[in-house]
Amino acid sequence: MKQKFTVVCDRKALTDAFMAVAGVVPSRTAKEILKNVKLQVSGGVVTLIGTDGEVGMRCAVPDVTADNDGEALLPTGRVVQVLREIKGESVELELDGAAFWIRSGLSEFRLSAEDPAEFPLVAGFGDDVCYVMQASDLRRMIRRTVFACDADSTRYALGGVMLKLSPERSTFAATDSRRMAVVLGGCRAEGSVTPASPAPVVPAKAMALIERILGEGNTEARIAVHANDITVQCGGVTITSQLVQGRFPDYRKVVPAQFKSTIDLVVGPFHSAVRQAQIVTSEESRGVDFTFTNGILRLSSQVADVGQSKIELPISYAGEKLTITFDPRYIADFLKVLDPGTLVHFQLIDHESAAVLQTDDGYTYVVMPLSKDR
Repeated sequence: MKQKFTVVCDRKALTDAFMAVAGVVPSRTAKEILKNVKLQVSGGVVTLIGTDGEVGMRCAVPDVTADNDGEALLPTGRVVQVLREIKGESVELELDGAAFWIRSGLSEFRLSAEDPAEFPLVAGFGDDVCYVMQASDLRRMIRRTVFACDADSTRYALGGVMLKLSPERSTFAATDSRRMAVVLGGCRAEGSVTPASPAPVVPAKAMALIERILGEGNTEARIAVHANDITVQCGGVTITSQLVQGRFPDYRKVVPAQFKSTIDLVVGPFHSAVRQAQIVTSEESRGVDFTFTNGILRLSSQVADVGQSKIELPISYAGEKLTITFDPRYIADFLKVLDPGTLVHFQLIDHESAAVLQTDDGYTYVVMPLSKDR
């Protein structure tokens, strides 16, 4: 039976929703149908759906009028181009059999619409039992951990972020075996939840997509953990992702229990010094020496055929002189997710042991030094 419907909606609202869903659509895949976005009209509600086979997204388009229910499969790239170029305030979408029309202002486009029957199912959020977090907190926790994943790794679940959720609090952790990020946050439960064991590990791609859709203010995000997947819902957007297989390392064993020195540093000037020191490094020689001496932190690097650098930062330190070599990228990754005025506690043992950087709001970052021959 030939499908036919007409939808009218706000151009910006449609564009924002379509761009969000397009973020999950794969550019390369053996399954050509996954290169499309499914438009679903049901009961006057318009939902855009996309998936790469492992991560799926459903996004409701607000403030629409529709004359009928139906579904259409839209070519993602073409529709993105159209939405970027049209200028009218509203958009009319019309499906008539295999023809899909987009009209706005004086512009009109006719695109071929594929059969949506073979498009994979992307479930919505239907869980009564779930965890609830402030969206702003969830975004902060993702931002502070996802960069430490090793997206190309298949061992020890290093390709994702571990989510340890309980009715009292949440713990997120990520590592690539050279550094580890752990952050604590708030959490509450709706219904009688049973904390997952082992804690689920969510792919880095899914976590990055979740971060993008989260709002500010008092918006809440709901998280439902299942045996093989996780679903996150915030506002009109739902993301479902398969979980990474494998057990995450025991992050508690990675953080040293005692330190010889603790130096307090403000993020802004510290980050500036690290960025400057990073200029004189290369693919072959990435190391920067961090020398802690009486009242001074000196960052120095030297690369043959490139040059050398020396940046000094006043600090409160009166201990023995200590030089420890780090890849500056790993230090900068930690600093750039923090506000410039944040105070960081830089905790050290010796030049061979892991260093720990901590903030006062429950953020811990462990980074391994480089060997001196680097």
